[in-house]
Amino acid sequence: MDARYLTPRFLHACRMVGRCLRGGPPRPQPRRSALAQTRLLASLEVRRLLAASCMLAAVAGCATAPETGRRQVLLIDSAQEAQLGLQSFQKIKQQTPVSRDRQANAELQSVGRRIASVVSIPNAHWEFVLFESDEPNAFALPGGKIGVNTGILPITQTEDGLATVIAHEIAHVTARHGAERMSQDLIVQLGGTALSAALGSQSAVTRDLAMQAYGVGTEVGVMLPYSRTQEYEADRVGLLYMARAGFDPTEAVGFWERFQSQNRANGASTPEFLSTHPLDDARIAQIQRFLPQAMAEYEAARP
Repeated sequence: MDARYLTPRFLHACRMVGRCLRGGPPRPQPRRSALAQTRLLASLEVRRLLAASCMLAAVAGCATAPETGRRQVLLIDSAQEAQLGLQSFQKIKQQTPVSRDRQANAELQSVGRRIASVVSIPNAHWEFVLFESDEPNAFALPGGKIGVNTGILPITQTEDGLATVIAHEIAHVTARHGAERMSQDLIVQLGGTALSAALGSQSAVTRDLAMQAYGVGTEVGVMLPYSRTQEYEADRVGLLYMARAGFDPTEAVGFWERFQSQNRANGASTPEFLSTHPLDDARIAQIQRFLPQAMAEYEAARP
């Protein structure tokens, strides 16, 4: 090329054409602001938590409740569940006086053992304790720990009535409702953590309002209905257990009708969608629906 053409202007033009052909020089990356970095980290955290949630969801369906075949999410093994139940039961026995009524205790042990003999569950060491408390209540803890308050005895009235209560609580244990509830709590906590991470760049007021709404939504929309599902399931399976042990399942209706009368006398009127337990009318209707199957078991168990 003739040197006279190699002027500064010509050389500059050549460099510009070359840049265009190559797509131009690499552009300097703008520095992210602190807010942008926070949002990026929050997004990555949400993705990580969502991936963990998917792994937890994959566990769903790996277990089924006995008798009903309902699918369950169980993230806690039975041995760990039983140990937690034992620890909780020991604390309750330390804090609540145990009844010294010999006749009532003997009846509780007799009914409890009869029903426990017709079920099978690993890591269960059955223990039936009568607590001195006016509150008409009974409860079950993982590992076979059953507590009954003296306040419920005037409502049970008969062995069959007491069997209704104990069989219901034993059904909670065999269906592993404690582990199921703890597993659900873990999943809900994970969702709350993901939401908190996603809101990391928002104002404190916005974060608080969102977390409060999340708490109310999960409690009413997820946690409470799930508990009612477990209660209905324990009613249904409990009928079968008491029938197989030789107790008349029709007495369950009488027990819940008496319980309903006491609730009405005490003015208990919590709306069902805010109650962890089904309302009495709905519960009695469900029990009557499942009675034919239980009666067939009862007739088969009779000598």
